[in-house]
Amino acid sequence: MARTRFAPDRGLTSRMVFVMFLIGALAVAFVAALIAFVPARSLPVVLVIAGVILFVQFFFSDKIAAFAMGAREVGPEQYPDLHGVVDRLVALADMPKPRVAVAETPMPNAFATGRNPSNAVICVTTGLYDRWKRKELTDQEFEGVLAHELSHVAHRDVLVITIASFLGILAGLVARMAFWFGLGGDRRDDRDGGVPIQLIILLVSMVTYAISFMLTMALSRYRELAADRSGALLTGNPSALASALQKITGDVAKIPTQDLRQAEPFNAFYFTPAFNAETAKSLFSSHPTTEKRIEQLAQISRQLGRG
Repeated sequence: MARTRFAPDRGLTSRMVFVMFLIGALAVAFVAALIAFVPARSLPVVLVIAGVILFVQFFFSDKIAAFAMGAREVGPEQYPDLHGVVDRLVALADMPKPRVAVAETPMPNAFATGRNPSNAVICVTTGLYDRWKRKELTDQEFEGVLAHELSHVAHRDVLVITIASFLGILAGLVARMAFWFGLGGDRRDDRDGGVPIQLIILLVSMVTYAISFMLTMALSRYRELAADRSGALLTGNPSALASALQKITGDVAKIPTQDLRQAEPFNAFYFTPAFNAETAKSLFSSHPTTEKRIEQLAQISRQLGRG
């Protein structure tokens, strides 16, 4: 982690480390299965493709995410007030200033991306920025949202999730190759009563993908709670972040369904996800429920003597 004044959370950090350990153990088991079942001539192809995907994710995640969400980098001369808020927060956090971007969308939200603080981008949507300028969000609420996103940058959360999600990508790739290209051919495994190798590879890959996906989503939920905590402690105003969370969640629900569906693939990046509360309560959500996040912020507020 970069050296900053963002406060660590030992409990959440321990849980994130444990989830990463489980993902690592699952990766070892999956690679062992690949070596055991994938033909020697096909294994290098799988590994090369997987390596290319990991390379692209690692080095170009910030550009890919910004492009996919329609974000454009803006300078201090274009958005002096936005840069002013970011400048104050990075000075308070004692961290490098990330690039600042704006995404043209009515959905009020923000996200951060980039493999490390030196390559990071923090982006706000025009929906969020306009609400701040119209005073529908106070300065403290807006700062709370940006502090949350800067915490993701300081803790290298995008890098962590990229590494964690790679196993699921690899498993999905192998499953598709087994289904489309007959990876494993028509050979049969005598140890399994003559079950086709192709079917074994497909089933193992699908199970690995499902488990990896749920573990990655659990990790993502933990990192959101950690970012809420770090951002609230940095600004010293957890109630403002809780208030912003309530307002933004309510405003997102008013956005047309078509717009939300377009944003949904990028939920893991956003401050608050673009789907309904019922979905957010499931094991497949990248974010904790709004209620849980607000409950944590209320607890922090009491600890700071503000409750």
